[in-house]
Amino acid sequence: MKKYELVAPCHFGLEAVTKREIYDLGYEITRVEDGRVTFEGDAEAVCRANMFLRSAERILLLLGRFRALTYDELFENIKSIPWEDYIPENGRFWVKKASSIKSKLFSPSDIQSIAKKAMVERMKQSCHLDWFPEDGAPYPVRIFLLKDEVMVTLDTSGDSLHKRGYRLAMGKAPITETLAAALLMLTPWKKDRILVDPFCGSGTFPIEAALMAANIAPGIHRSFTAQEWTNLIPEHLWREAAEEAREMEDTDITADIQGYDIDAEVLKAARENAKRAGVEHLIHFQQRKAEDLRHPKKYGFIVTNPPYGERMEEKEALPGIYSQLGQAYRRLDTWSLYMITGYEDAERYIGRKADKNRKIYNGMLKTYFYQFPGPKPPKRGQKKMEQ
Repeated sequence: MKKYELVAPCHFGLEAVTKREIYDLGYEITRVEDGRVTFEGDAEAVCRANMFLRSAERILLLLGRFRALTYDELFENIKSIPWEDYIPENGRFWVKKASSIKSKLFSPSDIQSIAKKAMVERMKQSCHLDWFPEDGAPYPVRIFLLKDEVMVTLDTSGDSLHKRGYRLAMGKAPITETLAAALLMLTPWKKDRILVDPFCGSGTFPIEAALMAANIAPGIHRSFTAQEWTNLIPEHLWREAAEEAREMEDTDITADIQGYDIDAEVLKAARENAKRAGVEHLIHFQQRKAEDLRHPKKYGFIVTNPPYGERMEEKEALPGIYSQLGQAYRRLDTWSLYMITGYEDAERYIGRKADKNRKIYNGMLKTYFYQFPGPKPPKRGQKKMEQ
């Protein structure tokens, strides 16, 4: 089966998580850059990466890398790509997105226009046609320029992979599914440990944790653009990826995953989202203030996305919100706290400095993932000796 270079864009600062996921799927990493991981794989890898990667934003098929300082160079290099090997005569092809950072060619609309012309010229020569119906399967192209290096790709995913298909309703400041999953994978949380999100909103952290606990593939309830690329990817490979995903599921597990919020309507949406994800039986949602967080179990995890205070009236409430969270956390003296926030005084009002923090961009917002790991639980043999 033909090998491709595949690119998995991810959140800036979380490349190591995506890299580990790709290794675990069995593929070789060829390049790691800010915000993306490149790996080698065949048509089956396209299906499995889309189906199983929790932290990647999409899967791109890399067609070419080259330097271009002029639009003539851009045109000629894109024209030299063997588009006919990827796009059939009736394929619908266009440049879905072009981005440019620190490059001489900086106009996305000009890059898109010139790239399309170059693709058409190549297809005319190779297919011996003057006109293309473009009434077949979609082949969206994405082009990235960074410091004059151009990367030309085909988007196999379509909608971003954070669109799992379960979240129709969103809270005020939603965290994406891919970011929530990546942050959970940065913690040592495992499915046999309690997890609480005291600001759960539409339920993304608890739902992603439940999907991980039940080993439910993030892409099992959605479709992908490349499913229509029967010239490149046989249909049976998509079926096999879905069958592999269903065989791995274990929804009969027991888990202690909880989500609190003070807004009853938001909690209603969270429950509906969890139901669509197939994990409503694994999560307990409750209308409750963060300051009321108490739990008899030891060695639990708080993983949360508290308010940032984007509006002025919200900012005034932030010291109180973070102080109350800090007080609740101190009562749970064996627990761990992991928190993503853009609030600069978070540590001050939590009441202690984080053991670690990591800068992460949540969309265009600069945020930090503050990590307060608690003590490890004793091993089972040690527990018996203590008793």
